[in-house]
Amino acid sequence: MGDDTGLKSSYELAMERLKKRDEEAGIERQPVTDAQKAAIAEIRNFYEAKLAETEVLHQGRLRATLDRAERAAREEEYRRDRERLTSERDAKIEKARSVPS
Repeated sequence: MGDDTGLKSSYELAMERLKKRDEEAGIERQPVTDAQKAAIAEIRNFYEAKLAETEVLHQGRLRATLDRAERAAREEEYRRDRERLTSERDAKIEKARSVPS
């Protein structure tokens, strides 16, 4: 308590530990540029819309059928679509982060 920085929250302490661990491991963090931020936001907005569209279509298909087996197949198809879209989104965001601007 002798230093003049005051008390730190557990979040701040955890972030300091993670930074120190990264430095020790030789991981170098590059700040995200404004162009990268804009590209990432555009990617997120696009995939948010695609996921919402998929949800609406899925709900419509579920309302159209009463057969349990078909409903289960539709649920599985919906799950796979969401996973694919989420995976595509994450890959594109990672690519946008790694592209130097």
